[in-house]
Amino acid sequence: MHYVYPYPHVDGVIELMAEGRVLPYLDIPFQHGSPTVLKRMKRPAHAENTLARIAAWRRGCPQLVLRSTFIVGFPGETEAEFQQLLDWLEEAQLDRVGAFKYSPVEGARANDLAAHVPAEVQEERLARFMQVAQRISAARLAQRVGQEETVLVDGHEGNVAIARTRGDAPEIDGVVRIKRGASLPVGEFAHVTLTAADDYDFEAVPKENPS
Repeated sequence: MHYVYPYPHVDGVIELMAEGRVLPYLDIPFQHGSPTVLKRMKRPAHAENTLARIAAWRRGCPQLVLRSTFIVGFPGETEAEFQQLLDWLEEAQLDRVGAFKYSPVEGARANDLAAHVPAEVQEERLARFMQVAQRISAARLAQRVGQEETVLVDGHEGNVAIARTRGDAPEIDGVVRIKRGASLPVGEFAHVTLTAADDYDFEAVPKENPS
């Protein structure tokens, strides 16, 4: 499920995910970790304790994969507010994260909210944000090395099959590169063992005797 706001009704969806009736993947545009920035953005979840909600979702569905996107350099964003975002990200430990710099949109109210963050500061904050996100992603993927997975094969590169886990949206998230996977049919599921991971992607080998 993509572009879902973290309202309380999502709790019911988590129950369905835990029961295996809905794929346990949520793309939620949290957009920032500072309540004051979120309020200026007029985000509907600015008053929600999103960290507590994330923790509750994971208790209810440990296999849940969470993806989100964030804006850095929103008008008026202070260094302290940006640090709140980094602290939020460290605690949330999201699986997949993207970010972009705020840019003015003609007619948008945000253009007049406060002084715009200088471009060089936006660039520096984006780099710092992505360093944290990359480190978290690498650590979370490393924890799964050695596990068995059912993946969906999307294509081939020579003798390597390119596939995705249930936690990877096509053309957005990471991939699984399956060595000795040339015979695995595109569009079909394959049983693999994850053998290595980098910041975003896995390497794997076909499972010899899938159950």
